[in-house]
Amino acid sequence: MLYTVKEVSDLSNVTVKTLHHYHKIGLLPPCEVSEAGYRLYSMKELERLQEILFYRELDFPLVQIKQLLENKPDRSTILTNQKELLVARKRRLKRLIETIDESIDSVKKGAYMDTGEMFKGFANEDEWRKALKEQNEYLRKQYGHDLLADENAINVEQMNQQANEAARFMKGMANALSEGIRHDDPKVQSLIGRHLDFLNQQGHTTSPSEFVARTRFFLSDDFHRQMLESQQTGLAYYLCVAAQSFAQ
Repeated sequence: MLYTVKEVSDLSNVTVKTLHHYHKIGLLPPCEVSEAGYRLYSMKELERLQEILFYRELDFPLVQIKQLLENKPDRSTILTNQKELLVARKRRLKRLIETIDESIDSVKKGAYMDTGEMFKGFANEDEWRKALKEQNEYLRKQYGHDLLADENAINVEQMNQQANEAARFMKGMANALSEGIRHDDPKVQSLIGRHLDFLNQQGHTTSPSEFVARTRFFLSDDFHRQMLESQQTGLAYYLCVAAQSFAQ
């Protein structure tokens, strides 16, 4: 079944003008254009529009959405990634709503709100600097590398996305290890492939061999090895040999 642009607009609550713009920039071309010049859309285009709208809900710019979708990940992977990002946002919004409720309660009582509670839920650059302080001090002392120099601005939204992905990936690897799944099992290799896809989509170009080098560093470096081992005993070594299998 094919849908006209007006029908797609009615289904999705996206204006016809916006759909025309998505077509113009190559983000959502119709599957065909009729002899009369009408844009026609199939279920495939409706699914892509849904994926676009999820990314828009996460405040992704159209240029980045186009790049993500042009890498042709399967729909299940796209939706899973989007769900994880939305769940993270849900947690943050829940905390913000709690902060609003506490603020309203303070107003009703005619009292000032505890300053320690006033800004709970607001992710900002300072929070990320505090979170990365220990790792940064270690890297500066051991390797002379400063992650948090004043000129290095932190993209909060991007850092949140990367943190969610890192947590998802490491949790998946730790679970695989605890379940006794071999490092070269397709499930483990798929986890690594998906993680590398994310890194590359985010502009952190990482080849399989470069990822191997990174995991070897994690294994040899006390600070990073302990971080991994705190999640699951043997995870640092498991991650390294799994990365080697993936690269081969």
